[in-house]
Amino acid sequence: MTNPAERLVDLLDLEQIEVNIFRGRSPQESLQRVFGGQVAGQALVAAGRTTEGDRPVHSLHAYFLRPGRPGVPIVYQVERVRDGRSFTTRRVVAVQQGRTIFNLTASFHQPEPGFEHQLPMRRVVPAPEELPTVADEVREHLGGLPEGLERMARRQPFDIRYVDRLRWKPEEIEGAEPRSAVWMRAVGPLGEDPLVHTCALTYASDMTLLDAVRIPIEPLWGPRGFDMASLDHAMWFHRPFRADEWFLYDQESPIATGGRGLARGRIYDRAGNLLVSVVQEGLLRPHSKEHSLEQPYAEGTGA
Repeated sequence: MTNPAERLVDLLDLEQIEVNIFRGRSPQESLQRVFGGQVAGQALVAAGRTTEGDRPVHSLHAYFLRPGRPGVPIVYQVERVRDGRSFTTRRVVAVQQGRTIFNLTASFHQPEPGFEHQLPMRRVVPAPEELPTVADEVREHLGGLPEGLERMARRQPFDIRYVDRLRWKPEEIEGAEPRSAVWMRAVGPLGEDPLVHTCALTYASDMTLLDAVRIPIEPLWGPRGFDMASLDHAMWFHRPFRADEWFLYDQESPIATGGRGLARGRIYDRAGNLLVSVVQEGLLRPHSKEHSLEQPYAEGTGA
């Protein structure tokens, strides 16, 4: 398959090897560790496969415990914690080469009526059609796309467009607030299964969230002075959505201290409806030597 969206759907299609036990592929990439969004998305698929399918996911809470190795399969062991009248709870442990690398607890809720309110979006932003893709912005700035980034762009399952464009130079981040926003959508259709869309968006939610932590300290493009890794990740799903339609990922970092940065994200549809809330804490450690990165989200934030 050459379509990145099809590859993502295939990546999320786990093999069931026993009751409550699933195996997921981990593509052989040039990354140092498995992308954290991949592990979270696959774990959520495993959890969902053990339910009746009539209750959408309403929340997940996860911890990244060890870095995963690219190219090595990951086994997902599901514990059926609770099957209640309205809620279903699952706990998932991801194991690679005999070691636990990731834990996830997911809760599923039978839809029911209730009152509604929502804070408005923080600001008005340009439409995604008015913004360049990351690859186009790099081509505009550099006069072309580096070969390594060209390969990454062809494999990228999501179209990502930065509302405030990429920061390229230190002077561009002087006085910058720890905020970032991107439009995103899968680069192709993802089918009609709501669980696939939820897991695909879970995959995407780990791609740019720690940008908000980085923005006050270094440009999003160029040599990276810090190594980043996701420590934990939580999501609350408020309304139905499709991950192959445009959604706005509005991100902010209320604090960074002690080598850790906290980031919060709100995901909206084009009409301004709040679809998903996300919170993540990441580890940021200065590199002992210069480490060049040719794409702001190339490593993901990783497990």
